[in-house]
Amino acid sequence: MKKFLPWIIIGILVIGLYSWGKGFNNTAVNLNENVKEAWGNVQTSYQRRNDLIGNLVNTVKGAADFEKSTLTAVIEARAKATSINIDPSNVTPEQLAKYNQVQGGLSGALKSLLVTVERYPELKANQNFLKLQDELTSTENTIQTARTRYNEKIKPYNVHVNSFPNSILAGILNFDEKPYFDAEVGADKPVNVEFDFN
Repeated sequence: MKKFLPWIIIGILVIGLYSWGKGFNNTAVNLNENVKEAWGNVQTSYQRRNDLIGNLVNTVKGAADFEKSTLTAVIEARAKATSINIDPSNVTPEQLAKYNQVQGGLSGALKSLLVTVERYPELKANQNFLKLQDELTSTENTIQTARTRYNEKIKPYNVHVNSFPNSILAGILNFDEKPYFDAEVGADKPVNVEFDFN
């Protein structure tokens, strides 16, 4: 019996390590898939906004005397926003920051467009424009929800791969920490609202 005791101990250790490794890997894969799904929802929300912006721009173009520079800024910001693609399984903080920056640029251009529209009563009375404006507002709320849910999926994944001793296997199996969606640059500053009563 003493002759087999070292082999039994080694066998138990091997089975224990295998079980731990398998459990870690399967949980990490499951959590990573949740992150990918949440990222897909973020991208779907942004795509919906981009589609609505195209329709909004075409509606606004109908106002012949509308300021073309504002439309051009929105069109260019939309093109930039749709040009960046991120693989959620390999996302880096820098990639996410750049994505957030171009999406923020599009939000800013869109806000300028909607403020400029206030000077055009025929556009404000256009039912198609009003419907698109409402849909954009709803889509912005959907984007915020999708980003929040993405961050909620990131937390359990990051906790799992960063906790000891899981962090050892995470390094070996290439399960890297994933970045959170941060607020857009300048979101911490109060918004300056000015009313023109002319």
